[in-house]
Amino acid sequence: MNNRGRNPPNRRNNIQVLQALVGKPAQSLGRPAYEMFASLGHNAADAVLCGGIRRDALHEVFAAAAGEEAAATGFALALASRANARHTWLLWVRQDFSALESGEIHGCGLLELGIDPSHLLIVRTPDATAVLRAGTEGLACKGLGAVIIESWGAPNAFDLLTSRKLTLAAQQYGIPAIMLRLGARPQPSTAETRWLIKAAVSSPNDDDWGKPVFDAALARNRHGRTGRWVMEWDGDDGIFCATAAHFGTPAAIPFDGPVEAPMARQAG
Repeated sequence: MNNRGRNPPNRRNNIQVLQALVGKPAQSLGRPAYEMFASLGHNAADAVLCGGIRRDALHEVFAAAAGEEAAATGFALALASRANARHTWLLWVRQDFSALESGEIHGCGLLELGIDPSHLLIVRTPDATAVLRAGTEGLACKGLGAVIIESWGAPNAFDLLTSRKLTLAAQQYGIPAIMLRLGARPQPSTAETRWLIKAAVSSPNDDDWGKPVFDAALARNRHGRTGRWVMEWDGDDGIFCATAAHFGTPAAIPFDGPVEAPMARQAG
């Protein structure tokens, strides 16, 4: 179909739509240093992270093995919720192909994680370039508390330059960017942290199916050690906790070293 004569997509119009939904563009927030870290609540992980994850940074979440995409998605949502200092809107930008591969978002599942679906803004995009554009624009909106940028596969758009742009935007506006990379292997980036996630066994509970438990490997930490823990997510209190199967001492994972995250079928 001939698009000649039509107006091209306008970046300013996209930002205006987000502004109308969640607020005006953010300015540099100038938060005190102690407010720039979000404690996870898990003592061993917080100790390795020197207090928690930075709110003005880019963080990456990968599935540690094939079939662990749901666990990685849940962890990314929990991480974004924990880093949401304002307890306001979360923006989740998804590539269409990701929804086809890993499933659609279910409101009851969000509630089980302690996330209010009415405060989650979902943007669907056709490709990786649009995912990055929408995510970057979202970081400029002060009404947002965190931005999740999800894609499937390893498109060329996710390179070192792109991660640097996202890092600078997160730093400028003080909003955490959570990169959820499904069906992809980690590659060089400027991310503050990189997490490799698998599901772990929940504690037995006769009343329900238990709380989400993650086998979480911190494979990259720009300012400290790495580690691996079993972390339980308490959706009622919005905090990570240790479990009876807690690893305790950080595992010997090389600093930003080789990982085992699988490659999956690529979009397109």
